[in-house]
Amino acid sequence: MLEYRVEARRVDAHGSLATTKEAQILLDTDVKGRPDAFNPAELFLASIAACMIKGVERVTPLLAFELRGVEVRLHGERQDSPPKMVSIDYELIVDTDESDHRLELLHTNVRKYGTISNTVATALPLTGRIVRKSAAPTSET
Repeated sequence: MLEYRVEARRVDAHGSLATTKEAQILLDTDVKGRPDAFNPAELFLASIAACMIKGVERVTPLLAFELRGVEVRLHGERQDSPPKMVSIDYELIVDTDESDHRLELLHTNVRKYGTISNTVATALPLTGRIVRKSAAPTSET
């Protein structure tokens, strides 16, 4: 069984700092918010994105799946009373020349083996799709 440890401490009334291993993240814990740090809901969404990208990194060698890049876009909805996230949708964008079938196979594997995404999916609707990154439009002269 794997275990994880994170410590967080209040820096001041405007923010906190979370640490693990040799890494740290500035947290927006100011009641008014701050633009230079992730608030708890954004950090939650970022952990799902990181889980999905890590899943892609884990399964691409197993599937011999070729890609040039991956992006995840997430949208979460929060209700006020009681405060909680009620749904999350995502778009997993993959820059690849692989077939549509192989793209869906990648999505299936990412969904099946994601620790964070699997945990979240048991608590609320986590829906999304995988799409191919469109080629950048060329300028005509």
